[in-house]
Amino acid sequence: MAEALAHIVPTSIDDLAHQVLQMACERNLKLATAESCTGGLLASLLTDIPGCSHAFERGFVVYTDAAKNELLGVRQSILDIDGAVSEAAAVALAQGALERSQAHVVAAITGFTDPGPSPEEEAGLVYFATARRGGAAPRHRRMRFGTLGRARVRQAALETALEMMRDELLEI
Repeated sequence: MAEALAHIVPTSIDDLAHQVLQMACERNLKLATAESCTGGLLASLLTDIPGCSHAFERGFVVYTDAAKNELLGVRQSILDIDGAVSEAAAVALAQGALERSQAHVVAAITGFTDPGPSPEEEAGLVYFATARRGGAAPRHRRMRFGTLGRARVRQAALETALEMMRDELLEI
């Protein structure tokens, strides 16, 4: 069980994190994350499990557009035209994390946990992307979790990102 996050992470998500880390360890692979709306929760979860957290290489928490651009190289045109919460942004986050780390598999998460002031800022709209070194083009997914509330959207995002990381690891 994850120690610091045990009170907020359901057992199913903890089990999935264990599975992802075990797979990475068995294959001697490193993992990285690029997170916006989850604020580093995925990185925290992957480093909170004793015995296999060494498979985690690094995490990027890029909450603002400036951070996405400066730290992970997300083009300003993507942020201006597609938006920070978009398929293009999620893919660019994953690619940037892969390029700026020693990881073999990365997961990126960007979304809205709460409703925003405009209709485009749909509560629970989250985009994901995974990429792997030497692999095909990044994979992406859009999820509409709805108005579950900030904490539950973030939990659902953790589960989706871990499932996508597991799928990437299964192909290596």
